[in-house]
Amino acid sequence: MKICCMNNNFITCADCDKYPSCEIIQNFHNKNGYKYKKYKEAIIYIRRNGYKKFLEIADKWSMQYGKYK
Repeated sequence: MKICCMNNNFITCADCDKYPSCEIIQNFHNKNGYKYKKYKEAIIYIRRNGYKKFLEIADKWSMQYGKYK
């Protein structure tokens, strides 16, 4: 049985220490398609730089994903 860490009251998967080995999120991110690559990029960015910096960048996007500085 697969258990999602979102049951642990994390804000996003970026907060979970099991993110690199989580089958659920890794299967989602490894789907074909540009948007899945961008979703993965967002989590990696948050893990490296934090939510504050992510939100500063994301506030300028016109869609659910965009460019990173």
